[in-house]
Amino acid sequence: MSFFGDGKGRAQRSGACVDTLIGHPVMLSGELRFSGGLYVEGRLVGKAVAEDGAAATITVAPRGVVEGELRAPVVIINGRVKGVVHAGERLELGPEARVEGDLHYTVVEMAAGAEVSGKLVHLAPAAPGGTSPTGGGRRAASPSPRSTGEREATPA
Repeated sequence: MSFFGDGKGRAQRSGACVDTLIGHPVMLSGELRFSGGLYVEGRLVGKAVAEDGAAATITVAPRGVVEGELRAPVVIINGRVKGVVHAGERLELGPEARVEGDLHYTVVEMAAGAEVSGKLVHLAPAAPGGTSPTGGGRRAASPSPRSTGEREATPA
């Protein structure tokens, strides 16, 4: 049995549920804000963005097509995506995934057969307490303007 099977069955097996369905042959244009499970079997032109702090999963089915941005904690792709993908926790690419665009992820799983034309950008996991390492939080000390070869003389 393949790890990447029917998306609906996979969502049920993993404990995720489908709260919103863009069925085949539906075409949705615009921005979609959601929480829970979003399953795309049709076509989305625009973007799908999970509500801040919501447990959310976007699944693009083998017949699904997205032209735009996807942003959620968990993104599962087994269809076609042309645009930027932001998966805050986990990104899964099934064997039929065809992606043109940059993929931002914390953890990625890619099946044999998946195709990506773009950059894979690893994100550091969120710091404990919900502070993102890329926003807010402590900054690293800036380097000294002196080059590493220069040293300041100290009296003996």
